[in-house]
Amino acid sequence: MNAKNLFAWATVAFPALAGAQSAGVTLYGNFDEYIGHVRSSSGAHVTGLNDGAILRSRLGVRGSEDLGDGLLLKYNLELGLNADTGTGADSSRLFDRQAWIGLATKAGEFRAGRQNTEIFMIGGAIDYTDRTTFGSVINTFGIPSRYDNDFSYRTPRIGGVELTLHYALPENGGGVGQQPARGNDPLVQLALDYTRAPFRFGYVGLQASPNDATATVHEKVRYHNVYANYRYGRGTLYAAFVRSNNSTASANGNNAATILSNVSIPNNHFAGTDLNAARYYNIWQVSADYRVDARLRVGALYGAIRDTSGGNAGARGASVGGFYDLSRRTSLFAFAAWLKNDPAAGFRFSSSAGPSANLAGDDVNGRRLTGLQLGVLHKF
Repeated sequence: MNAKNLFAWATVAFPALAGAQSAGVTLYGNFDEYIGHVRSSSGAHVTGLNDGAILRSRLGVRGSEDLGDGLLLKYNLELGLNADTGTGADSSRLFDRQAWIGLATKAGEFRAGRQNTEIFMIGGAIDYTDRTTFGSVINTFGIPSRYDNDFSYRTPRIGGVELTLHYALPENGGGVGQQPARGNDPLVQLALDYTRAPFRFGYVGLQASPNDATATVHEKVRYHNVYANYRYGRGTLYAAFVRSNNSTASANGNNAATILSNVSIPNNHFAGTDLNAARYYNIWQVSADYRVDARLRVGALYGAIRDTSGGNAGARGASVGGFYDLSRRTSLFAFAAWLKNDPAAGFRFSSSAGPSANLAGDDVNGRRLTGLQLGVLHKF
């Protein structure tokens, strides 16, 4: 089924599901659009209407069924949209964001299917931007967001502590009577979160393996994140540290791509042919926000990316911004961001989705970038 037929099906299915909300099915979504302006110290600049500063536009359906004896069946189907063009975020699949079924029990919750990573889910604990937008240095480096064939288990929160494990199957075993195919390690995640007001801190990590059948570079891709925040009166202080080797070059710039895709990779492996897998980065950032009144929240951030290999491929960045709530469902937002690449670095601004209007190549590598986002987020 091609993308055109998939979306034709969706136009029929989603209204039907909306009518079933009284039966435990909920149709939901959001619009997230912004005008983005990016200027380089080279003199180049670009302005465009983009989708996905914070949440990305989407449609979803979720539901549950009480099975009795403390058991609850749950499911979630969710697709991403480019609201600026009306196209699907991923032309190769319908439910590109989530497609899982799960069982909640007294001993914890089990899920199976395409799921968000724990790195993605703890965004609200990372910085005042919810770890997206031009304003987040960690987001500029890249956020592993979701993978296929994923089993997860989440414990009940006990004494403020919650543990989550993910095991994404490679699904590339050998045939009958054969040895298993090489490169069949799973993509694994671990998360440990402690929340007890006014504190929250924890760790999230991910590890993926190269396909040994094709790999010439056998270094695994790793992503480790330690975070902490403290609620003080009318605001929150945030600190986060990331160590990862998931950055590489593309035609768009020296650090404009990832080795392990952030959203999709066949059999949850990567080719294992990129020498950049041996280059590790330390990323840190601190930020704070302050609620001026019931509707207005403002914040600021500073962070840095350090190339620990000594290759001079790091960067520094800062931002200021704010959110203004027009209603419970609708918010305006604005961010001004600054990013200075080291001579061999080519990091670019990103958001919940990569901006369709962005700079590339010599206008990014080793350059100083300034960015501005002005947009609206509506949830339904």
